Amino acid sequence: MYLNAHTYYSLKYGTLSPEDLVAHAAYRGVKQLVLTDVNNTSCAFQFIQACKKHQIQPILGIEFRVDNAFLYLGIAKNEEGWRELCSHLTHYSMKKEKLPKIAPEWKNAFTIYRKLPKGVHNLLDHEYIGVRPSEVNHLFSSYLKNHQEKLVVFSPITFLDQEGLRTHKLLRCIDLNIVIGKLEPSMHAKSNEVFFDEADLMRAFQEYPQIVENTQHILDTCTIDMVNDYHHNRKTFTGSEKDDFDLLKKLAVNGCLSRYGGRNKKAMVRTKKELEVIYKLGFSSYFLITWDIIRYAHSVGYHHVGRGSGANSIVAFNLNITDVDPLELDLYFERFINPHRTSPPDFDIDFSWDERDDVTDYIFKRYGEKHTALLATYNTFKGKSIIRELGKVFGLPKADIDLIVDYPSATDRHHHFAKHIFRFGKLIEGFPNYLSIHAGGILISERPLNYHTALQLMPKGFPIVHFDMYGAEDIGYHKYDVLSQRGLGHIKDAVKLVERNQGKAIDIHKVEEIKNDKQVKRQLKSGKCIGCFYIESPAMRGLLTKLKCDNYVHLVAASSIIRPGVAKSGMMREYIHRSHNPDSFTYIHPVFEEHLGETYGVMVYQEDVMKIVHHFSGLDLDESDVLRRIMTGKRKNSDTFEKLRQKYFTNCKARGYPDDLSLEVWRQIASFSGYSFCKAHSASFAVESFQSLYLKTYYPLEFMTAVINNFGGFYRTEVYVHEARMCGAQIEAPCVNNSTYLTNIYEKTIYIGLIHIADLEKKIAVKIVEERIVHGDYRDLRDFVNRIDISKEQLEILIRIGAFRFTGLNKYQLMWEKNAVHNPAVKQAQYATFFDVEQDDYELPILEEGKFEQAFDEMELLGFPLCSPFDLLARDVINTTVSSNLKEQIGKTIQILGYYVARKHVTTVNKRHMNFGTWLDTGGYFFDTVHFPPSLARSPFTGKGCYLLKGKVVEDFGFPSIEVYVMERLPYVKDQRY
Repeated sequence: MYLNAHTYYSLKYGTLSPEDLVAHAAYRGVKQLVLTDVNNTSCAFQFIQACKKHQIQPILGIEFRVDNAFLYLGIAKNEEGWRELCSHLTHYSMKKEKLPKIAPEWKNAFTIYRKLPKGVHNLLDHEYIGVRPSEVNHLFSSYLKNHQEKLVVFSPITFLDQEGLRTHKLLRCIDLNIVIGKLEPSMHAKSNEVFFDEADLMRAFQEYPQIVENTQHILDTCTIDMVNDYHHNRKTFTGSEKDDFDLLKKLAVNGCLSRYGGRNKKAMVRTKKELEVIYKLGFSSYFLITWDIIRYAHSVGYHHVGRGSGANSIVAFNLNITDVDPLELDLYFERFINPHRTSPPDFDIDFSWDERDDVTDYIFKRYGEKHTALLATYNTFKGKSIIRELGKVFGLPKADIDLIVDYPSATDRHHHFAKHIFRFGKLIEGFPNYLSIHAGGILISERPLNYHTALQLMPKGFPIVHFDMYGAEDIGYHKYDVLSQRGLGHIKDAVKLVERNQGKAIDIHKVEEIKNDKQVKRQLKSGKCIGCFYIESPAMRGLLTKLKCDNYVHLVAASSIIRPGVAKSGMMREYIHRSHNPDSFTYIHPVFEEHLGETYGVMVYQEDVMKIVHHFSGLDLDESDVLRRIMTGKRKNSDTFEKLRQKYFTNCKARGYPDDLSLEVWRQIASFSGYSFCKAHSASFAVESFQSLYLKTYYPLEFMTAVINNFGGFYRTEVYVHEARMCGAQIEAPCVNNSTYLTNIYEKTIYIGLIHIADLEKKIAVKIVEERIVHGDYRDLRDFVNRIDISKEQLEILIRIGAFRFTGLNKYQLMWEKNAVHNPAVKQAQYATFFDVEQDDYELPILEEGKFEQAFDEMELLGFPLCSPFDLLARDVINTTVSSNLKEQIGKTIQILGYYVARKHVTTVNKRHMNFGTWLDTGGYFFDTVHFPPSLARSPFTGKGCYLLKGKVVEDFGFPSIEVYVMERLPYVKDQRY
């Protein structure tokens, strides 16, 4: 008799997970249950699966609300009815309109109102009015008494007990952003929205048996199911599976000839083998759709990187989906697709951050709005955010909330409501809070997506489904990952800047030439990779130096072993040691030497697990991949895992291996597989890293300008500006006659963009550039204010940053002149002159700028000075060294001046804090420090600036750093203006 059950996907309303809802229904003996979450369809599949488990008939519906006001229930008779309900919710989300108060005339769904809608005199066949058990006694005096054929039992489920009711009320307060004392009865569910004993429910309606019959009729009429089936995805690209395969085969074979030439039999054999598997598993359309996306991107001049496990495929390489040659790196296709895989494959396709949305828009228009949507993610209640939300609901002052957040164990100092906050916080932890957008997952369906979910329009203009990637995988959808990253923006913009600044056209896609370029390899080995994708961080700079990495294959390995799990396991250090001392170890078995020779017998990649399992024990490659995936932590207790484990040891015994050898190899596989990294993924990153390196090596100024303009790198803008200077650029502060909105370069001079000036309005910055392009340079301050409508405050910002220094006047002179020439009131009156009016001459008093005033203004308006920060120190420091001398001072105690760049926080096994620091010395070169817990406690970091550091120089595989004993941040000279 329950037509209106909620889960916690009734966001900030429901209190039960789908599994808990169904489990309690089963406990109560419920045989039929209708899921009707509020304006949400997230857990439809989960609900159906849970009902199957408990032998309950699942029925799907939606509770439609506007601004917390109940409108009506929609209950689907079948899958067509579910599509109608989802389409209704989708339509108004996409139109950004409120849901109508009267439901449409659904053909395959029932409508349940709470009262006769205004303007409606007769209900249609599929329309009913719900009556709560508590309302039955009032029917005798209601007009509804004479319309019992249109009444049904309305007994919502929102929580299980009084504690659930309290939790529900808190969620409503969070949703409405009010304190608990302001919550009115109309804002929350009634206290009786719980499961009743069936006998009690029947007793409530015993005087009106037709109401029960009507309700049972609805329940008996409805039936629905959802199954996991990859056929939910778009089945064909051309309209025919045969035609799809024929097209894919032609593209793959022609691509093989283009990539490898006509004599590479190994490549052609691999291509045809992969095509057979792709056809057998029905993934031809998947490859073709991905190829189509890339084809569009290339047609409009966009650069992309294809990465992830998809880079294991030679077909993907032949179709130009990826630039990673699987033969060169011995990549296994079975890592990507094999007959034993139950999860669908996916490609990760990266585009520049400013081009991704256009590619996404193409996909929506190419495959249709009813069939295309982005994946959702669930933003859940967790951690400190719960405490803050509940603290506000309980009316606590911010100081009290901060105290609870910062010192959760200091209960003696907490507000007395804190115990309630922790108690209810634990109850709502993990509840979905709101739907957000997945990083890049796109679904393309065969039937309209509304057969499975409603869609919700997001601020960017693209709709999302109501489930996340795990929900999609459960149903059988495979996603197309169309992602964005700043690294590609660096490359794209650098190529354009080189063409504009030097007149040279660069083909950045000549990957083989770039990978083999001697200058690029030398740059890689030096570790001087600031701005280069994935390899610019202090940790990566140190690793490249320690490895003396100077080729693509070693960079692929470095991109993998830099990951935290590898370092934590000790295998990164072992890899470095073996690379320096290749004769210092013995391979555990010849298979390791044969197949892991390039990584010195160390398993570096996920594919290495497959190699060893396959070649050492004889498991098939697809079985080896299944085992690898299970050993990452998924289904280790499954029957499949146990069968493969037994087969491994049986095969080892049949091959005559000693038991201790078999066990040791198994131990290494098991310990490694949990943190391993996909080789194809590393290889894709390494290709992009080499492209960045090429531009950094040959066109460093244009490249660094591009890095500055794309933001989002490892370092702050100041570091990239400094790197450009170290590469030979003349750095200029913003200028109204030379700067553009973004940073720009003219030959070897880089002008900081107007975008970097704090508090300068974007519309002013854009107008300055547009006006200059149309009517020429500004002659002086008067000419500028006559042409640009600007406030006094905005004009002063430009004067302070030095944007009018071309006039030859200093800032004080310009500020004085500003008072004479800047008169917005005259402009507002639209007073105009046809000719320049001769101005009265006047003599200025002598106004001089202080030595460091420009630097202090730059620090305030740009965030950093354009001079050396060491020039600003209040006192001279003697007896210091520089980073270039560190290798000659190993083991010695030194002191050095350093300008703070970055630091990494690390927690030791004893739960103590230590830091790794990165600095610039007085010559502008990087050096690194280690701050162990005692040192960090003595001398903590105290913000940006110049520090005097004292410590011992140590060396690790040829890479020097300083173990700091003590440090202090040095004061700057005083700004004499204040």
